[in-house]
Amino acid sequence: MSQDASPVWFITGCSTGFGRELATLTIARGWPTVVTARDKARVADLVAGHEENALAVDLDVTDPTEVTAAAKAAQDRFDRIDVLVNNAGYGYQSTIEEADDKEIRDQFEANVFGLFSMTRAVLPGMRARRRGHVINITSVAGFIGFPGSGYYAASKHAVEGFSDALYAEGKPLGIKVTCVEPGPFRTDWAGRSLRQTKSRIADYAETGGSRMQQTAEYSGRQAGDPVRAAQAMIRITEVDNPPRHLVLGELGYNNVTNKLRERLALIEEWRETSLGADFPKA
Repeated sequence: MSQDASPVWFITGCSTGFGRELATLTIARGWPTVVTARDKARVADLVAGHEENALAVDLDVTDPTEVTAAAKAAQDRFDRIDVLVNNAGYGYQSTIEEADDKEIRDQFEANVFGLFSMTRAVLPGMRARRRGHVINITSVAGFIGFPGSGYYAASKHAVEGFSDALYAEGKPLGIKVTCVEPGPFRTDWAGRSLRQTKSRIADYAETGGSRMQQTAEYSGRQAGDPVRAAQAMIRITEVDNPPRHLVLGELGYNNVTNKLRERLALIEEWRETSLGADFPKA
């Protein structure tokens, strides 16, 4: 953060992907960093040799007891949390009709309710200090519901709406909020962090079924560089007015901007019908 040369970072989901790359960079800069994973042994290598400024903590964001304990451990060790990065979560693909109810609910526990819980645990300290930055890792799917990813998109849309409200409530208190919305990045998201319910209905073969197959085939060849993404996340904490949205990757940028233009054009097309729903003006 621009006001402090040594901000304290708290990053969820550091065992792989964006969380690991981001933690690697913040620790290398000498910034106090709390790195978390469901099993902290998986992030022990990040802390090794950096024990003075790095702390590994067990954290399953779906467990409220662990959320409270992790936030307290950070407070006890570093006295505060300046930047909270809600990165923990995973993908789930299925067609809308064929989805498994437990998979849907598990997805929301991690991607949505766990993020809510973690944020609530950190807000009192940020509010008291009138300072902080909450970074929520959502996705291009926070703007667009792609076929085969409806429930994943729903979880990310939920975080986007939550973040809008958090921004409005936190801004007068000095609390900044950014949603980071990556497009396809070369992480192990499709390998380790993706669950699927295969489509068996022929009517969805060319929509949800096709996209699920493409996701697996495309894994490892995405254009997005996770290290550059992590650098971009650090950059937004070093300015006075960070963006409310940070879309990452050319494909993500193009998809989001095209979708928003399309949506605005459609809303404008139906403007008269929209305005006509009010009581007539006297």
